[in-house]
Amino acid sequence: MEATRVKSFAQQLQGNMVALISLAIALSSLSYSTWRNERTELNRNQRYAGFEILLKLNELQQVVFHRRYDMDDLEKGNPRLGWTYALTINDLSQVMPPILQQKSQNLISTWNGNWENLGEDQTSVNAVLKSIDAMRAETLHQIKALD
Repeated sequence: MEATRVKSFAQQLQGNMVALISLAIALSSLSYSTWRNERTELNRNQRYAGFEILLKLNELQQVVFHRRYDMDDLEKGNPRLGWTYALTINDLSQVMPPILQQKSQNLISTWNGNWENLGEDQTSVNAVLKSIDAMRAETLHQIKALD
């Protein structure tokens, strides 16, 4: 009786081999498709955030230029406007890789230490612009690295 049961299982396995292979292929295809969709969505979010970061970096750079070279601290060179750009950049960097989050923190620190002297001190301007350039270069690198 035991041999009949084993033979019966072996026969069932052989008889249903196509169905089992089809099930394995379907499950692996579903798993890959789900993974690919998640990866695509992450890339889309990072690409969009990267472009927005680049726009905000340029706007922050304009604030620095207006403050330093046009001596405008009321409108286009207003440091409060610069803070909003710096904080927005920091928020957007949270969906990016950790290196960009660190660059964003460096930008916030640099801005915090230099925004008051942008109208009088070229060293402060250079420090902020250097931090902006570092953030811009890393953002472009991360966008190019997306698959």
